[in-house]
Amino acid sequence: MLFRPIRRVAIILFLSIGLSACASLFGTEPVPTPIGPTFTPEPPTVTPEPMTVIVNGEGITVTEFNAEMQRYINAQQALGKVVHRDEASLVVLDDLISQLLLAQAARANGFILDETALQSRIDALAAQIGGMEALAKWQLDYGYTDQTFRPALKRAMESAWMRDKIIAAVPSTAEQVHVQQILLYNLDKAQNFLTQLNGGADFAELALEADPVTRGDLGWFPKGYLLDPKIEETAFNLPVGQYSDVIVTDVGFHILKVLERDPQHPLSPDAYLVMQEHALQDWLGQQRQQSKIILAPKP
Repeated sequence: MLFRPIRRVAIILFLSIGLSACASLFGTEPVPTPIGPTFTPEPPTVTPEPMTVIVNGEGITVTEFNAEMQRYINAQQALGKVVHRDEASLVVLDDLISQLLLAQAARANGFILDETALQSRIDALAAQIGGMEALAKWQLDYGYTDQTFRPALKRAMESAWMRDKIIAAVPSTAEQVHVQQILLYNLDKAQNFLTQLNGGADFAELALEADPVTRGDLGWFPKGYLLDPKIEETAFNLPVGQYSDVIVTDVGFHILKVLERDPQHPLSPDAYLVMQEHALQDWLGQQRQQSKIILAPKP
């Protein structure tokens, strides 16, 4: 490229001399050919790959998003589930945004995953499934290339670190209530049981009559654990030893009684997992509100 301007000037000079010689033969003076600066065209710029979403300046390419969506669809189909592409798109997009937010927070909190550590993780994965050839086949089967697998794994490792940091901060105790219920499937019968209670009947005996197996014992649970918020709200608003009116839910007709209350009761393993999931989702919700998330317009 450095010689191209010089060669162009030489050609212009040659043409100028040739024209001068021809002009002298016809007895005319040649018109001098102006020699000006020459310009080398700029090399073509690389067109940036289109993005599906950009989170705080960090993006997920359309290619990567489509590959992730196909992997999700394939995994669901392997489980015998039918998934529409629009539904898969929403699920995958939400997951990728969450991963980016967690990965960015991990770096901000001092987690550094260099190429050596990343390669060690890849080597460990290869060893688990039978070597690098097996890993290469796995990548091929799931739509990864060497160029897409490494950044995807790096992001997953960063996000996992931050996720573990968030859920590790969840305390193992919480305010909880110990509740017993009478659950019936007929409103008239439920009202009859409530009338008996108001008349002095023993709650435990009626709970045993309604459910001889569990006696209606719901055990201890914290706020945010039950699926039905009406049951939970009623339970936490009841004083110890008192029972509720009939509560109507999709399950049936409930009458609750709070047996005990503890401001710092140890969480059961299942309740602890639920509280950790709540903490993670609350964190992600706050980060989404504080972050700049740009979605690519649909074609």
